[in-house]
Amino acid sequence: MLWKKTWEPEAVLALIGGIVAAFFVGNVAAGLLLQAGVSGFKTELSIGTVLVSTLSFHGTAIVLGTVFLLSHGSDWRDVLGKNGWVSLGLACGLLVAVAPVIIGLEYASETILDKMHRPADQQLAVKMILDARTGMRVYLGVFAVVLAPVAEEFFFRGLLFSTAKQFGWPKLGWFGVSFLFALMHVNAPTFLPLFVLALALTWLCEKTDGLLAPIIAHSLFNLANLIMLLLAEKPAAL
Repeated sequence: MLWKKTWEPEAVLALIGGIVAAFFVGNVAAGLLLQAGVSGFKTELSIGTVLVSTLSFHGTAIVLGTVFLLSHGSDWRDVLGKNGWVSLGLACGLLVAVAPVIIGLEYASETILDKMHRPADQQLAVKMILDARTGMRVYLGVFAVVLAPVAEEFFFRGLLFSTAKQFGWPKLGWFGVSFLFALMHVNAPTFLPLFVLALALTWLCEKTDGLLAPIIAHSLFNLANLIMLLLAEKPAAL
């Protein structure tokens, strides 16, 4: 598992704080540059806006995480764990098992919001992909399938979950971190489905004693959603 007894809790908390700080600073900076109309930040889909918005958290998590691991005599192989084929099999099996639950919860959430006369909004990431041109769409697709799963699993399961367990708060690690994971995506219809997904990813992390299986499951989940999104798109919009 990511947590090692030789790692001081203060160092882990400092890493978490650095990633969170970079996320907020990056998004505030992107918003200010967007309002100022600076070149590269003219719209939400301008290259500067997209890069700062996507990399302020995910890029920072991977870069600072790599530095942290190397400075403690470790590397990503220790974090990911072994048994690649076992991880792949467990990840695929878990997605098949929880897919009906996730789909059902999303449908129920959308139905309830509709009856409350609060139509469900698309996630910002979905809007960005649908509105983006081909080059930017490719980048966002790679980001969703490759970069986001690695960074988010490292942060939520690798750091937050492991740290909560280290401090003797396993329930907070399971449910609190899963709540934050779902909340981070800022979308009402997908909150409960993502909460369930986060619990499943945490189970994978515990079962395999590493992050490879949850990263694979997360990546496949995003890939499946991306494919369905593009297939459902009207041809005229391509």
